[in-house]
Amino acid sequence: MRGFQAIVLAAGLGTRMRSKLPKAVHEICGKPMITLVLDALEAAGAEGSFVVVGHLAELVEEVVGDRAVCILQSEQKGTGHAVMQAEDALSGYEGPVVVAAGDAAYLSEADLRSLVNHHQETKASATILSSILENPYGYGRVVREASGQIRRIVEDKDCSPEEALICEVNSSVYCFEKRVLFDALSRITPDNVQGEYYLTDVIEVMIQEGFRVEAVVSEDPLAAQGINTRCQLAEAERIYRDRIRERLMLSGVTMVDPETTFVDFDVVIRQDTTILPFSVIQGKTVIGEDCTIGPFARIVDSKVSSGATISNAVVIEAEVGKDVSVGPYAYLRSGTVLAERAKIGTFVEIKKSTVGKGSKVPHQSYLGDATVGEGVNIGAGAITCNYDGFHKYPTIISDEAFVGSNANLVAPVKLGKGAYVAAGSTITQDVPEGALGIGRGQQRNIQGWAARRLEERKKSGSIED
Repeated sequence: MRGFQAIVLAAGLGTRMRSKLPKAVHEICGKPMITLVLDALEAAGAEGSFVVVGHLAELVEEVVGDRAVCILQSEQKGTGHAVMQAEDALSGYEGPVVVAAGDAAYLSEADLRSLVNHHQETKASATILSSILENPYGYGRVVREASGQIRRIVEDKDCSPEEALICEVNSSVYCFEKRVLFDALSRITPDNVQGEYYLTDVIEVMIQEGFRVEAVVSEDPLAAQGINTRCQLAEAERIYRDRIRERLMLSGVTMVDPETTFVDFDVVIRQDTTILPFSVIQGKTVIGEDCTIGPFARIVDSKVSSGATISNAVVIEAEVGKDVSVGPYAYLRSGTVLAERAKIGTFVEIKKSTVGKGSKVPHQSYLGDATVGEGVNIGAGAITCNYDGFHKYPTIISDEAFVGSNANLVAPVKLGKGAYVAAGSTITQDVPEGALGIGRGQQRNIQGWAARRLEERKKSGSIED
């Protein structure tokens, strides 16, 4: 198979999606739809791709990045008009051009290879990717001669009673010979109710002028389905999540309840890891072997090493080391790095901090902008006070230090190796190696205070005898 160029149509309003966003940037399993289309095109051998943008073009361009050249369609005048915008960009090219919609979320590498191969083998000027549907209502029908030759594509609303019974439908994915495509585009007109240039009209022009038009049937009935509504978006999400879960389980991952486990496309999970119910794993997260994730865990763009346990926790852009325990009810924020065998317990929040090997933050603590060494114990309720309202400051807790319960470490501050902080202290100065830091007011006990207070309240009438 020779290489090909691709045009992706992503300029439309997508009004049925009822959204402020362009339709093509809505996500399925963590990826914008147009990214799925570009993935399939690249995998199938596209040598270059052009994305026609229009409505909120800058949002689509941001998603596309440098994967394709974006071409502006300043006025949306139909699919044929959109393809016309790419003519100058392809001026130095001769060969096959694949055209697909930006919402063709089910488009696969296999279908594209089959389409381009058939196009080249038959020496066609245009080849349609079609699909067989039990209920073709709403789709354009592929009308063939008795010989099997393509006669035309007819839209659902324009079908005769006989044509309406045809189950072969147009997927709106095509392969054209570039020169013939743009010659035919110059001959179509916006003579229709919408006043638009339809790409499907190109097929009829080519047939009338004697060019060979072919169709190759996809084995996947979904090939013809675009994503036009939130309902269809949710259905695509369900279908792809099923595929992702099946792939992971076949690779050696245990999912106790697959239907309540949600995993994005780019997530990597190694074998013998167990995912418990109601876990959500997103972005480019990588999870090692022999981990236990969940229940009720959310992990985003993070790295989790082998043997780690994450329960009822939120982990975002963090690194969790080997045999680390996190949760329940912990929150690891961006920039958190937990070394081997660290323990992060209940109601602990950590942000932009490193916790050393074997160190423990068991419960109800906050660490921000902190560096915690090895073998450190952080008592219940201890926090780093890292923000003065204007700037963030670091806290350094050296190896084998012990921070007592309900201590406040006011940054910038450093605890030396083996230093102790007494419970209830507010530490504003460095504590040297091996020293005990105490920062609390001296306790004073007032004898008889409670009885005198009670008598005073009785005299004032605030309580009755």
